[in-house]
Amino acid sequence: MDQGSGAGPHRARGCLGAPSCGARAPGAPWARFSAWLECVCVVTFDLELGQALELVYPSDFQLTDKEVGPSPLRSRPHPGSRPSLAFLCFRKAASATCPFPTPTQAASGILSSASAFVSVEGRGAPGTRMTGTVTVGPPCLCRQVKDSSVKRGYFQKSLVLVSRLPFVRLFQALLSLVAPEYFDKLAPCLEAVCNEIDQWPAPVPGQTLNLPVMGVVLQVHIPSSADKPESGPPKQCSHKNLLPAPVVLTSVHELDLFRCFRPVLAHVQLLWELMLLGEPLLVLAPSPAVSSEMVLALTSCLQPLKFCCDYRPYFTVHDSEFKEFTTRTQAPPSVVLGVTNPFFIKTLQHWPHVLRIGEPKMPGDLPKQIKLKKPSRLKTLDTKPGLYTAYTTYLHRDKALLRRLLKGLQRKRPSDVQTAVLRQHLLELTQSFIIPLEHYMASLMPLQKSITPWKTPPQIHPFRQDDFLRSLERSGPQLTCLLKGDWLGLYRRFFKSPHFDGWYRQRHKEMAQKLEALHLEAICEANLEIWMQDKSEVEVVDLVLKLRERLVRAQGHQLPVKEATLKRARLYIETVVGSLPKDLQVVLCPP
Repeated sequence: MDQGSGAGPHRARGCLGAPSCGARAPGAPWARFSAWLECVCVVTFDLELGQALELVYPSDFQLTDKEVGPSPLRSRPHPGSRPSLAFLCFRKAASATCPFPTPTQAASGILSSASAFVSVEGRGAPGTRMTGTVTVGPPCLCRQVKDSSVKRGYFQKSLVLVSRLPFVRLFQALLSLVAPEYFDKLAPCLEAVCNEIDQWPAPVPGQTLNLPVMGVVLQVHIPSSADKPESGPPKQCSHKNLLPAPVVLTSVHELDLFRCFRPVLAHVQLLWELMLLGEPLLVLAPSPAVSSEMVLALTSCLQPLKFCCDYRPYFTVHDSEFKEFTTRTQAPPSVVLGVTNPFFIKTLQHWPHVLRIGEPKMPGDLPKQIKLKKPSRLKTLDTKPGLYTAYTTYLHRDKALLRRLLKGLQRKRPSDVQTAVLRQHLLELTQSFIIPLEHYMASLMPLQKSITPWKTPPQIHPFRQDDFLRSLERSGPQLTCLLKGDWLGLYRRFFKSPHFDGWYRQRHKEMAQKLEALHLEAICEANLEIWMQDKSEVEVVDLVLKLRERLVRAQGHQLPVKEATLKRARLYIETVVGSLPKDLQVVLCPP
């Protein structure tokens, strides 16, 4: 039996295969293919010589020696090094069929525009991970197959999808279709699948697409910033005229949150607070799949607030940050760390929060909820499942949510619906917390009437924490959320977290750009002839240069400026340049 596991969008420090990083030029070979995948790799494992990259398709995709990994005759990476693709597609494990994801390299909340997503299906021992220079975290299907022709009795091989897109569930579905056929028919099957993907339409945000592959049509909706959160599972598009009927994926990127949180539903609110405050959290799980999915579920529960901390869905002793994370000479970093090795319980005993998860239960009744336990009860190897923390929540628990989910289980409500209920609860909780901050931040914006065309735009007022806390009496979260508790204490601690810093920097940047755009509009609406009457040529030239600079920024979508304003600014520049002497006109507008 094959099983799939999900992973999600991750952050990267670099890009796999730099020469081919990013989509290819329209009309170039494999242009449509590269809009979805960078390449498909096959990694084989020789039990005597080691692992090696057997195939890369398309063949012109370039991988560096560091990314490919050691040759079969080289030794394995030592702890602390950054393991490569070939090495990380397999790991030592007992014989069984099990899913596994690869881990991630998260760069402290900085999202790389060329981040890579890797999906792996292994045929052989349960496999693991990918290179540290690439963002990875794929769904995987792993099988161990007996083969009498192999000396030790097993044949092992992995199929790897490398993509810039964090479409976890789509790649999981794609692997479940492609991998079994590939291992039966090998290269010809892989070439046929890649040619089919090369015919797919581009993944345009906001569109619902039908993607044919191997006789199956996958219907997917490409997420967009304009999408509104749904209180229920996404509606399916009509497919009356499609043969065969498409397989509808409810999401290309979101995990089944209810399935991930089943053992910790009683503590979802506590975990939400830990994530909000950027607290260090160690997740010890029975498998890489469970570890990866739990970490990614935790990092997604703050939407629409951007997760600005580091996170590693699957972390091992081979990661380059192993020494940094395990040191006791400084406080633990703000990171969510997913592991499977009980060794980390001893190594990270100084961490304030440890979530130990047991073996996943079969779908059906709600599994036994893990209990809150004191960190002092942590043991080295035989630690029982539990949430080991001394943290006390600021908000009271919402018992109604758990009752609603339990009722859903009794009525055999689909998991997608349960996930929608859970996501809606977390969304409303986060919005109730963020809305007062948004309102206060908006009040720091200078009034539009204070923006004059020929003076420097006024500065954004400083964010004063005490003023904000006082404003909560009349416009606090109690207006939109029924939960009681110490909201003030939660905000005070939030101010010290990486999430407040990330949120504030982003909002301040957006407001500064808005101010600059309003100032440009004010200049374009002013009477230019009156202003120029008593101005020197130097001042006029300075105006032209500044207007051009802002035009370049606005055209690069760095300023929220209307198209009509841009046209007026271009006309202004032409008018001003035309009023200058010929020699200056030549300098400002060379032929």
